[in-house]
Amino acid sequence: MGKLVSRTAVVTGGTKGIGRGIALALAAEGASVAVAYSRDDQAAKDAVAEIERRGGRALAVRADVSRADQVADLFARTVREFGPAHILVNNAAVFSFQAMTEITEEEFHRQYGTNVLGPVLTTRAFAEQAPAENAAIINVTTSGVAHNRPGSALYTSTKAALTTMTRISAKELAGRGIRVNALAPGATDTEGARSLGVIDSGMADELIAATPLGRLGRPEDVAAVALFLASDDSAWITGEVIHADGGGH
Repeated sequence: MGKLVSRTAVVTGGTKGIGRGIALALAAEGASVAVAYSRDDQAAKDAVAEIERRGGRALAVRADVSRADQVADLFARTVREFGPAHILVNNAAVFSFQAMTEITEEEFHRQYGTNVLGPVLTTRAFAEQAPAENAAIINVTTSGVAHNRPGSALYTSTKAALTTMTRISAKELAGRGIRVNALAPGATDTEGARSLGVIDSGMADELIAATPLGRLGRPEDVAAVALFLASDDSAWITGEVIHADGGGH
């Protein structure tokens, strides 16, 4: 029997890359999974089809997590289809890299809207409907917070904010039986990294050289840790940041 049978999970940004890997891993252990996405309908259909092909249950919901009304709809549809969510994975994120002097107001609000306000809204909605036990929130941050790389100030500052929010909300929600932890991946081979030209580049070579385990991460590497944090195997862990970066932090 799977570790998450009879539980429901909401995974934001759940149709590609790390989010898709996490959704597949949770579904494989018996969870019914609602995958939230912002734009790519075909990727959403493919993710749901893959989960169902493997014998799982899934639902795709298009939602901008920076919009309270769309977050409310995401959870309402999840509850109607599968019942209250026991697990929330805040994975949805947008990113770009530029020097501090090149950050525009538009890009600032875009990243902080999705990467910071998004988890605020989803955490609130999750807490309003969460069961009294076996509830877990996993915030996907980045090990890059510790590196202070030039050009990364905007993106990594959103993830630093999410890391702090994780530690505080873990204390605030503990009395309600909700555990909150952060998962900090290192450089991972995903569609987003490839679209930015990171993979098969000199940057990737530098990242690999700085990683003791000697390679880039894969979505399944991160998903295995998310499964641990979502399950009863981590029942005595809350307010922690778990790095999945091959030792690179």
